[in-house]
Amino acid sequence: MGTASAAPPADLDLTLVTTITDGWPLAVRHAGDGSGRIFIVTQQGKIFVHDGNQLLPTPFLDISDRVYTPCCIGDERGLLGLDFHPGFAMVGGDHEGEFFVNYSDRSGGDTVVSRFKVSSSTPNVADAGSEEILLEVDQPHGNHNGGDIHFGPDGYLYIGMGDGGSARDPDDLARKTNNLLGKMLRIDVNGSSPGSGACGLIGNYGVPSSNPFVGVSGACAEIWAYGLRNPWRWSFDRATHDMFIGDVGQGEWEEVDFQPAGSTGGEYYGWSCMEGNHVMISSRCDATPRVAPILEYYHSGGNCSITGGYRYRGPIPGMNGIYMYADYCTGKIWFAEHTGGGWSSTEWRDTNLNISSFGEDEAGNVYVVDLGGAVYRFEMPAVANDCTQAREVVTGVIQNGEVFNCIADESIEVEDLVVEAGGHAILRAPVVRFVEDATDPQPIDISGTMQVSQ
Repeated sequence: MGTASAAPPADLDLTLVTTITDGWPLAVRHAGDGSGRIFIVTQQGKIFVHDGNQLLPTPFLDISDRVYTPCCIGDERGLLGLDFHPGFAMVGGDHEGEFFVNYSDRSGGDTVVSRFKVSSSTPNVADAGSEEILLEVDQPHGNHNGGDIHFGPDGYLYIGMGDGGSARDPDDLARKTNNLLGKMLRIDVNGSSPGSGACGLIGNYGVPSSNPFVGVSGACAEIWAYGLRNPWRWSFDRATHDMFIGDVGQGEWEEVDFQPAGSTGGEYYGWSCMEGNHVMISSRCDATPRVAPILEYYHSGGNCSITGGYRYRGPIPGMNGIYMYADYCTGKIWFAEHTGGGWSSTEWRDTNLNISSFGEDEAGNVYVVDLGGAVYRFEMPAVANDCTQAREVVTGVIQNGEVFNCIADESIEVEDLVVEAGGHAILRAPVVRFVEDATDPQPIDISGTMQVSQ
């Protein structure tokens, strides 16, 4: 698991990246293609591209015609998940331009996992007509759909499935291995099994032979782990490949479940015998070995529903190894770290946001998604650097999050723009956020690769 030696900077902050006005944002993803783009999923069935400078007006994907339209904030159905094939950026490869979504079907709210394609000639607009349904699962109730999907380091697609909804898992589905609800699934999108799946309504995919329930009589071979209530948002640690699952509680306790990278699957996380570390329905507690959560918190002070996040592996000093998660109702964000004795958690900030999700870009920056429309990124404010050395040269591509900030003793040239002595330059990739010339103190925004000389 590793031990984090983290010290979050005191001036860490959330910076507004963009605001979505067409739908409620639920996820942020990147394509792993070096473009610097992030893709913002909205519950109403559209995905938008932010190219590093601006939110593009035309949706990357619009499947609102087939996605269940949520009635109101709090409805758990809609377009819920997105991830890109590991071969998405391999030009000429078999899986170039392939990506996958998880949504609630318009006709009945069933879970659908589908493949789509985007052409290299139109990289910011995918083909909505290219849909190939891989998996469809009946949903007996309208809540607890899960919906988050991620490709693992093994190249397989992992799918978080809720327990089917209602309250207290009325049909005890999460503990049963003969259905797909209340589970973490693992499928091979490169394989196929035409026709109806053994456990789903549709099953056009392969099942990895190393899945723990392959060959087990009466069990669904797609299951990787079970005993989950509603794994709304979960993630892989990009450095260690460990899995962190934010599993939404029933009425009192929220939890974070953990699966180490070396796991061979088959973990039972306790629902509906347990809610967190506390007995929920004692008659459903048996001798099955249970994996306890690494973190939990109580429904106090308005807390109500966990939003799982990411273990930070980005550019901000002191943040490496911190796992961040939030509560949807209060907007509180916690930072957790692992020391020799286990996991401990500290509240970072009460944001008052309705945090529906966290996201991660290709550089490891972490985003906070507010269901109301705003998307933020963890950043540090610009720090003044020493510019006393005359004619000092700072040159090269400035990486995401890197800052050059100083009062110019002598003139500074930024892509042919001269900031005269006494002017102020603050540069932050991927754009120059602020340049003020002493002779004309107006902010000037400059895009593109930056070479800075003093």
